[in-house]
Amino acid sequence: MYDFDMIVIGSGPSGRRAAVQSAKIGKSVLVVEKGRRVGGVSVHTGTIPSKTLRETVLNLSGWRERGFYGRSYRVKQDIDAGDLMSRLHKTLDHEVDVLEHQFARNGVKTARGEACFLDPHTLQITGEGGEVDTVTAAHVLIAVGTRPFRPDYVPFNGMSVFDSDEIVDLPRLPRSLAVIGAGVIGVEYASIFSALDVSVTLIEPRSTFLDFIDKELIEEFVHELRDRNVALRFGAAVTSITLDARERPVCKLADGRTVHSDMLLFAAGRVGATDRLNLEAAGLAVDHRGRIAVEPKTLQTAVPHIYAAGDVIGFPSLASTSMEQGRVAACHAFGLEPPPPPEFFPYGIYSVPEMSTVGMSEEEVRKREIPYECGIARFRETSRGHIMGLNSGMMKMIFSVKTRRLLGVHIVGEGATELIHIGQAVLNLRGTIDYFIENTFNYPTLAEAYKIAGLDAWNRMTRV
Repeated sequence: MYDFDMIVIGSGPSGRRAAVQSAKIGKSVLVVEKGRRVGGVSVHTGTIPSKTLRETVLNLSGWRERGFYGRSYRVKQDIDAGDLMSRLHKTLDHEVDVLEHQFARNGVKTARGEACFLDPHTLQITGEGGEVDTVTAAHVLIAVGTRPFRPDYVPFNGMSVFDSDEIVDLPRLPRSLAVIGAGVIGVEYASIFSALDVSVTLIEPRSTFLDFIDKELIEEFVHELRDRNVALRFGAAVTSITLDARERPVCKLADGRTVHSDMLLFAAGRVGATDRLNLEAAGLAVDHRGRIAVEPKTLQTAVPHIYAAGDVIGFPSLASTSMEQGRVAACHAFGLEPPPPPEFFPYGIYSVPEMSTVGMSEEEVRKREIPYECGIARFRETSRGHIMGLNSGMMKMIFSVKTRRLLGVHIVGEGATELIHIGQAVLNLRGTIDYFIENTFNYPTLAEAYKIAGLDAWNRMTRV
């Protein structure tokens, strides 16, 4: 009746996982990708490029060794944009090769072009050369992701003013950088360029940022930024952005301040890449940010056989959760019942230093009026921290006084996004403080911080 059992629009994390899952159970699958290569935003302009850039910066700048050798230490004295791009392109080529091979061995077909709906079961695919093909499917997954929000008042030019997709193709390293938007993307890039000793100004109209992160963790992170002379301009909106005679951006703020910089990154939000899908023909609508509403458990849209997953449905917009959403959508479409998702999943912010969190923050615990106690461990308290030359980094654990259960883990510092999974496992298994007190951790490791923080909380709880 249909050409395919499943058509997936977009080959990012959710799209690829849905396509492979559908193929694994013997369904015919077509992935439509408008980019030159498969992988979507995650591989080409988002997750993988930004994290590759971060790792390259930390390696070439000698950032991890400065605790021993001083702030002037560098592995490579003169780092330029070419150094950053070389590693980036190698990484992206590998990612694309792995994904293409995964599609090939699972029999997933791909089509390069831009898809739009003709009716709820029919898609038109327009190729780069204007060629048009029409295909039908029993089920459709919309996994088109997002693109940067680009307001008219920002003079984007690809040379001195960039959005968060363009910044990965940086033509040269700036001497100074203004970043507008202290969300996850803005904070990551601001801290990455700061690690290169670029003078950075972070601008945010709100007085706070990353409000889903525990406040004590944010305070620690802000202290790190200020210690590196990152200028924080919070609580003042940008009233205008102009270019001076040398094409350098000049930002005027509502509080009367002016920020001059060599380059500017505008990272104040993203919008769903849905405007060219002709969703009306499929019976669907989007919100003011181009996002599609779905049923949380099944990922179904208002049209039952059409699903949506990944960043296009909004929060949490993480590659890890997007992958699982794609798998769940495919399973539901073909009558399989996937196991229920875990109660807690981690957030990772790949800033410098990185931050990761799972479970409830201290603010959430207070709001729920749960009697609790916290345990703190500083990475400099661990032998591995001494070996690595770490002067900063901390772990915060929150426990229920009544049940002794772990409620949340919050980490800022080296290896935070790896370390968090121990806390995630204990949380989802409803573990208590006793696990951390009685368990033996490899020595020397940063994971010992779990025992240090556990004992710190236990000492406070036993005095209650």
